[in-house]
Parts: sequence; structure tokens; C-alpha cells
Amino acid sequence: MGGEAFNIRRVRALQVIDSRGNPTIKAYVELAGGGYGWGIAPSGASRGEREAVELRDGGRKWRGKGVSRAVAIVNTIVAPRLEGVDSRRQSYIDRLLIELDGTPNKSRIGGNTTTALSIATARAAADQAGLELFQYLGGAGARRLPIPILNVINGGVHAGNDLDFQEFMIVPHGFNSFTDAIRAAVEIYGELRGLLKERYGATAVNVGDEGGFAPPMRKAEEPLQTLVQAVEKAGYEPGREVSLGIDAAASQLYRDGRYLVEGKAISREELLNIYQRLVENYPIVYLEDPFSEDDFESFKAAVEALSARTLIVGDDLLVTNPERVKEASADGAVTGLLVKVNQVGTLTEALEAIQAARDRGVAHIVSHRSGDTEDTFIADLSVATGALMIKAGAPARSERTSKYNRLLEIEDTLATPPLTLAPSYSASYAAANPWRVYLTGIYTTTVILANITTNFRCTALCSPGYFRG
Repeated sequence: MGGEAFNIRRVRALQVIDSRGNPTIKAYVELAGGGYGWGIAPSGASRGEREAVELRDGGRKWRGKGVSRAVAIVNTIVAPRLEGVDSRRQSYIDRLLIELDGTPNKSRIGGNTTTALSIATARAAADQAGLELFQYLGGAGARRLPIPILNVINGGVHAGNDLDFQEFMIVPHGFNSFTDAIRAAVEIYGELRGLLKERYGATAVNVGDEGGFAPPMRKAEEPLQTLVQAVEKAGYEPGREVSLGIDAAASQLYRDGRYLVEGKAISREELLNIYQRLVENYPIVYLEDPFSEDDFESFKAAVEALSARTLIVGDDLLVTNPERVKEASADGAVTGLLVKVNQVGTLTEALEAIQAARDRGVAHIVSHRSGDTEDTFIADLSVATGALMIKAGAPARSERTSKYNRLLEIEDTLATPPLTLAPSYSASYAAANPWRVYLTGIYTTTVILANITTNFRCTALCSPGYFRG
């Protein structure tokens, strides 16, 4: 195949609609050899201050959220600069987009614009090469599927209830395949629906933006206790087969040096005490954004207090920015990086953030956004980069299930079960974190987060016999 076949022949863009009914941008890239790619920019509701800026039209049409300006920029300014460029030069193309924008936060042409174009370029090059996207991005070694983490109870800005923390998740990790993990998640989701409907009525099982339920709960213990019961009712063992996660989205709770939790303005020390109590009483293996995005010291305190039992993940803190990852890692403020390509605006920068995390022994988790689409790029990215986990919402709503379905396709394509499900970490990382050599074999209970099964002490809120120790 001649090299010219990979040259970009045509670039164009179109305004489409995301899962919240808001406009977003879809980019198309066509190559000289017939290769074709597309990409759609997602959009978040809970955003870090340092995220790449979305370019919106303003005005009355589309409630100000139109992206016709972004579309016009692609069709009239960006397209001529990309035509004739080899699509395999992903880094060069992404740097060109950054230069065309010329701002530190992509506010001129829009992070939504650059995201869609960057994804479309990678997909076109993969198509021209005759490779699956995950294979093109990750090479022959891309064979590990991520652990799914599923947001099944919503609070915070994702819901209209009184729960302060934004997401309560299930983490099905003790299984021999991705298929089995998703089966467990679907079964638990069904049992959860039944429990909530029985306790709170039919309105409690209406689903939110990410497919999770928003029951009238107030204290964090309520969703956690209910999730434990749903796991049990589905026939699985919490802490060994299925664990839990929380996205506190604490920047949304931060006001004047205090955190507003359960109707009180509390200190960072008091909030950390809440997390310690929850981790002690429930099998929580994932804690995202426990403090405000500028509160490095509190993140560091969380790592020191909790990282033997749970990942401390930075989302708003890190915004998929390589320099923020390096800074937070140097301070010992995180053990996990949440990866959202549209936070930083290009695939190249997202890959640099992942590499920065890897180099420093920090796990990475690939994530969707609350305003998402049918684009399944993050599923391929998670396999290509050996992500520990993928966060793609509940097993409901097609913009969420499309990601899981794509991973089921990838598992079938690889067709060599049992598949491995985590990146290989450095020897120094393994020595420093012996329990956290995550699932480097297969998706099996023999390598399930050991400290949970040995140190967890069940309280009266849990069913006897579940959490051993």
C-alpha cells in the first residue's frame, strides 16, 4: 500500500445532537486511498476549570449551544491545512490543530472541534491500514480489556435528589471475561431497579443522563447499602466479585474553603473522615475527585489514608493534562488518572497524559462524558492503552451500552479467553503497592484487591458472611 493512500483528501464537519439533546460537532476525514473516519465530541456537565473550552455559538438558537461556528471553522480554515497530510502523523496533525488555535485552552477553534478532528483522523488511518481501531492505536500487544465501572445511582449535578456525591458505582472485577463482568453488572442493575422501585416507588427508577437511577436518598450510606444488597440479591459476593466506587465530584461541593455535605459546611479533615468511614464499612475500591480540583494537599492526605484499599482518582484535578499528571504524581496526590480526550482536546495530549501516568505508577481509567453519543472511540482507546478500567455509565441508554457492546465485539475479535485485564506496571510500582498489581493475570478472584478481602470489617449495615476479615 503506497504511502500516499494515507494522505488526507477531504475534511468536513457537521452539527449533530448528543445524548442530552444538545448540539455537538462531528468531523469526517477521507483519505486518498479510500480510508474513512469520523469522530464526535462529547460534553460534560461537571467540568474542571482547566478543561479545553468548547466553542459554542451563543444567542437564542439551540439555547446558545449551537456549534455552527465550530463547523464553519473546520470546513473553511482547518480543512485546507489538513488536506494532503499523512493521516498516520497523528502527533503532527494534533500539534497543527493546537497551533491553529493558538490559545492555552483551545478557546479559539474549540476543544470540541479539535477532539472530533483528532478522533476522526485516527479512525481514518486505522481504516486505511485495514486494522481495528484498538489494534492501530495499541499494536499487537493491545489484548487486555478494562474492568467496567458502572454509575448506577446518581447524585450531585447529575440528579435532582439530596445526595451530595455525584456517582455511586459498581465494579465487577472478579470474573473470567469482560462478557461475564457485564452480565453481572446487568443482573445487579436489574435487582437494583427492583429494590428501588419497591422502597421508593416508580419515580425512583427513572434514569439520568448516564443511565443511573436517582432515588430520594440523602446520606452516602444509603446508596452504598442498597448496592451491597443488590449485589447480594443478584447472587454475587461484594468485595470479591463486585466492589463499589464513588465519584464525589467535590469541586461542586466546595465553597469558601469548606465542603457542603449533608447540609453542613465541613472541613477537609471532616470530609476525609467521612471517606475513611465509608471505605471501612463498604468494599469501595474507587474514589474519584474526593476534594476540590485545587486541593492537592487533601488529595495527598486521601492517598496516605486510603490508597491501601482504594484508588484515589483525579478527574477535575488532572483534566487529562500531562503536566497536571506529573505535578500530582510528584506530590503523591493520586493513584489513578481519569482520561477524557475532550478535556485536553486531542488524542496526542491524552496519550501523553496516559504515558506520564504509566511512568509514575499511576493507573489510568478511560471515561465517557454525561453528554455522550454513539461514538465508541473510548472503548478502543481503553484496550489500546491497557486501561485498568473504563467508566461508561450504567448498562442502559444506547450511548452508554454502545461502548460496552464495542468491548464485547473486541473480546470476540481477540477470541482468546480468558483475556488479561490490566496494564503491566513497573517493578518499583509493584513493590510499593503489592496489592495493587491489578488483575495482571486474568479477570479472576485470585488477584482481587487483597486488602479489601483481608482487612474489610463488615458493619451492621452489611449482610453477615459477605466481607471476610
